Amino acid sequence: MKKVLIETHHLYYWPNFLPVVQEMLKRGTYDIYVSMPVRSSLRQESILSNACESAKISFLSAETEDKRIKKLNDENFDIIIVGNVGQLNKISSLRALVVMVYHGIGLKQSYYTDIDPRVDIRSVESVARFNELKSHGHDNIVLTGYTKLDRLVNFSNPEIKFTNQKIELDPDKKSVLYAPSFYPTSIDKLHPYLLELSQDHNIIIKLHGFGWEQKKYQYQNSLCSELSKKSNRIHLLQNEDYDIIPYYLSADMLISDISSTLFEYLPMDKPIIQAQCYNLKLKHRIFKKRFWKKMDIDRQDNVDFAYQIVEPDDILGMVYYAMDNHDEMSTKRKEATEHYLYKVDGNASSRLIDAIEAY
Repeated sequence: MKKVLIETHHLYYWPNFLPVVQEMLKRGTYDIYVSMPVRSSLRQESILSNACESAKISFLSAETEDKRIKKLNDENFDIIIVGNVGQLNKISSLRALVVMVYHGIGLKQSYYTDIDPRVDIRSVESVARFNELKSHGHDNIVLTGYTKLDRLVNFSNPEIKFTNQKIELDPDKKSVLYAPSFYPTSIDKLHPYLLELSQDHNIIIKLHGFGWEQKKYQYQNSLCSELSKKSNRIHLLQNEDYDIIPYYLSADMLISDISSTLFEYLPMDKPIIQAQCYNLKLKHRIFKKRFWKKMDIDRQDNVDFAYQIVEPDDILGMVYYAMDNHDEMSTKRKEATEHYLYKVDGNASSRLIDAIEAY
């Protein structure tokens, strides 16, 4: 049995790892452990620990981060899987095989900067990104597809029906999934319009994990909680509901901004609206180059598969238009799926584990 650590730096990384865990369990040759850095709030740790218990795998924790790191080192893992660099160099022995399954595929440059030579295998989600990384000299990359999306293929109709019933969606209304990033975010400017949209639609709000975890972004869940109290068709998914995959299957449309969800939703071949209406921090309003340096401008310029809005009050007309013209951008979405996601066949995790076993 190979001893494996899944180092989940934040709770919202877990859906990327879950299909990998499920495939490893299916193969029956891996002893899997999960851990998360110690923080002041234990809420995320508690949620992840419960998820591990449901999956029948071990969760490792400690009173302090130093003690956690020591515990992980004492375990002497054969394989360590991470979603960012994080604590990688403190927890990996020289003998461990280190695998990166990066936690996002959105519009930030961190995909290219959050790297470390200690990573032996990096899972890559598309041919285009594989070729780009290869041209930059990366030789530890494996073309797998995006592991998070394996479960799009594997969800059953009864599970989707249960999801809809759980949040009490009105079956007679179309559903809009609103999944903004934490920063820059469209939520400040768009949230006043969600109430009006809810008159004719179910609105499912899936905040970024930092909207629950980090104090400076917690105002976002407060704003949306107030909205959900005003309309029974506005459904704010709670922190425990960290997995967005079931809601991709339930929704008839996605609204987002710079989030990875823009690309993750593509296989559904349903309308996508990108809201480019943000409130930037003062330092980024003054020093705009600092902000744009963090963004993947080329990737943004190539987003031709989504309806674009810049003014927040355009969201109302755009939602109705996109719902009425469902297939207008279908060809663009299908082309983008092939470009940004390689194969969405439920086997990205299997390809990754094949690469691990062949290493």
